[in-house]
Amino acid sequence: MHNAVEHNAWFMCSRPNPMARIRLFCFPYAGGGASIFHSWAYQLPSDIETIGIQMPGLESRIMEPPVETISIAVEMLLPVIYSRIDKPFVLFGHSLGAFISFELTRKLRERYGLQPLHMLVAGIRAPQILNRNSPIYDLPEVDFLEKLQRRYNGIPEELLENPDILQLVLPGLRASFKMYECYEYMEGDPLDFDITAFGGYQDKTATTEDLEAWRRQTNRSFSLQMLPGSHFFINSEQELFLQTLCSDLTRILSQLK
Repeated sequence: MHNAVEHNAWFMCSRPNPMARIRLFCFPYAGGGASIFHSWAYQLPSDIETIGIQMPGLESRIMEPPVETISIAVEMLLPVIYSRIDKPFVLFGHSLGAFISFELTRKLRERYGLQPLHMLVAGIRAPQILNRNSPIYDLPEVDFLEKLQRRYNGIPEELLENPDILQLVLPGLRASFKMYECYEYMEGDPLDFDITAFGGYQDKTATTEDLEAWRRQTNRSFSLQMLPGSHFFINSEQELFLQTLCSDLTRILSQLK
């Protein structure tokens, strides 16, 4: 394993913790940035260092060309993640972020023979299940935003009311949904570490059965935890979600030798 390197544009760490026993890499949902995870570092166990992944074309990297495929994102992420694997690590991904972290673990195994202690996925069907919704990423702007709001209810009102800012974030938002909607799953060997899936009871985009199907992706243990809320339950029910996540991370820490 390599030593950790200096700050990288891919990483947002609001509370550096060089003494942490586990590094938690967090991958945001489509159109989301690393700021989603800013407060997590202050609410998770002190032995955890939380690092949010910042995708090109969003937030602090909004002036960069966005990435449009998961495979390209993974190839770009591999060397920077590898440079930070100087201690045990865990991956968390919500929605699109779960697919990125899943494919990243496959590449880490293939290229470096490395794997996380655990993978945490939220708000997304298992990768082998086909997307039941028609794609929206290439629709005209008005239709794209209307369907995005109806399907996920995830666009802040202040963004919709500010056309200048909306035009700035739109390319990254479209690219994120292209990554998600054009993802093609390839069969592969099951992963050799535990997976925990989280879901929202009111999330119509990822049913209990969709989440339960992640069990097929590991030959180790799998657990599913359902919480109140719709697709963005990690935000709307953040306190309860982080309490649940804390319990999981505490258990993972207890298994470290």
